[in-house]
Amino acid sequence: MVVLSSIVAAVGLLRGNVAVVVGAMVLAPLLGPNVALALATTLADTALARTALRANAAGLAVALVVALALGAAVPVDPAAAEIVSRTRATSSDVILALAAGSAGALAFTSGLPAMLIGVMVAVALRPPLVTFGLLTGSGHLTEALGALLLLLSNIICVNLAGVVTFLIRGIRPRAWWDAARAKKATRVAMALWPGLLAALVALIHLARRG
Repeated sequence: MVVLSSIVAAVGLLRGNVAVVVGAMVLAPLLGPNVALALATTLADTALARTALRANAAGLAVALVVALALGAAVPVDPAAAEIVSRTRATSSDVILALAAGSAGALAFTSGLPAMLIGVMVAVALRPPLVTFGLLTGSGHLTEALGALLLLLSNIICVNLAGVVTFLIRGIRPRAWWDAARAKKATRVAMALWPGLLAALVALIHLARRG
């Protein structure tokens, strides 16, 4: 599903077809690993965190390899509208990623339709990743940097919003002896994610000026 969604997303980006890009998001299996990572942070569950990180890393790596291969094999226009929009991070992109992360956590805790919420999470993550691969594979490294910064900021926002939503929903460890460890983990996450996001926003502004 990762390979297929990456191919479909690449075709949609190259053709400037929004409907095809959205179709790729239906295929992209991104909800589970990202919600699992946020949940693992909230509960201080190291085993779940390792599993979620491995799943996320594997999915990102496979999608990137597919996009790099396609970027090297077919002509890529860095000025295409759908590609340009994934190389320039804006405040609306941050809002989208935060909303996606919150929706993912709500889907887990409230029984909302996981497939529909998964599409929203995929919209925040898959297009910038595929754009980064296409541009890198075709040698447009400057534009690829913008897509990479957008991808990283979206990953941070999705997980930050997921942790916050779990906390608001009252998700806590069942065992009292795990509560202190979970509280410490969430404090670290609440300090780390915003700090990384602020650093990325600064890099994005510097890249624009450059």
